[in-house]
Amino acid sequence: MSSSVQDPIPQLDIGDTFGALFIGVIIAAVLFGLSNVQTLIYFQTYRDAGMTFYKLSVICLWILDALHLALIIHCMYYYLVINYANVNALTEIVWSFKLSLVIEVLIVYAVHILYVYRIWIFSKGKSRTLPIAVGIVIILNSGVAIALLWALYQCSVFSDLVKVEWATYMALAAITFADVVIASSLCYLLATSRTGFSSTNSLITKLMAYIINTGCLTSVCSLTAMITCAAMPNNFVFLAIEFLLAKVYVNSFLALLNARHYMQVNTDTDNSFQFRNRHGVYRPELHIGASEDEGPRNDVFKHSDVEAVELSQAESVKRPITATTEMSSSSSG
Repeated sequence: MSSSVQDPIPQLDIGDTFGALFIGVIIAAVLFGLSNVQTLIYFQTYRDAGMTFYKLSVICLWILDALHLALIIHCMYYYLVINYANVNALTEIVWSFKLSLVIEVLIVYAVHILYVYRIWIFSKGKSRTLPIAVGIVIILNSGVAIALLWALYQCSVFSDLVKVEWATYMALAAITFADVVIASSLCYLLATSRTGFSSTNSLITKLMAYIINTGCLTSVCSLTAMITCAAMPNNFVFLAIEFLLAKVYVNSFLALLNARHYMQVNTDTDNSFQFRNRHGVYRPELHIGASEDEGPRNDVFKHSDVEAVELSQAESVKRPITATTEMSSSSSG
């Protein structure tokens, strides 16, 4: 009976199993470097904003991301260095592999919760039905994640993973569904926030494009892991892709945070440039920097970086009205 459990591993191609995991770790390390760059850009952008809720969230995500990378590196070091040429060790699942999946689940659902918080902010003044419904979806998905982790910790050798494929399919499908729900909700809220000003509508369109792109990126990663698990269950290609899932979520969330600020700054610059060219008048009040829009924040939970961008968006809507009033008064005088 024991030989039937241990026979499949020696017959597997090392290149398709632990070689695939090794390549996945290398790509994960590259993505971690990219998340470091994005984290640095984020803190430089909001260096004068004080400690906000989103800054604390970015710090926590970075710590979890670094821990996840350390665990998968230990996993590969255990199999390819410590147990080099030890075929029997290749059949066992090391503790760092199991713990890395726990950290991965925490990262994915932490990002989902942050998106739900953003939906809650965007829905101010509107019906709260949408953010509550999205929150319920995320809570239900957490039950699927718990089932996956429970099934995983019942496995002691890699051949046991075949018996818990159902948990893998359920978890990846739930993650993909949550991505679609979150992206659709954010796009709906942004679409209903359109105004009569072309600059504001252009900014909203760009934000919707970023949300759709990031949602598609994470969904494609989850679907790829699901397809490779179904098509190639006897190798570890799908596990290598799952190593990347946490990195993709962190990078997509950080990219969206950074993109929103820079798009707002460019929009303010374009508005002031168009006004000067149209009227040939220099007005200092039209040059309001992003740091002035943010200002110091004393309350972490009342003033987030998202709210700072929303306030600056509101000011960009008011500026054309103010400028029109001033021009009409000066011409009448």
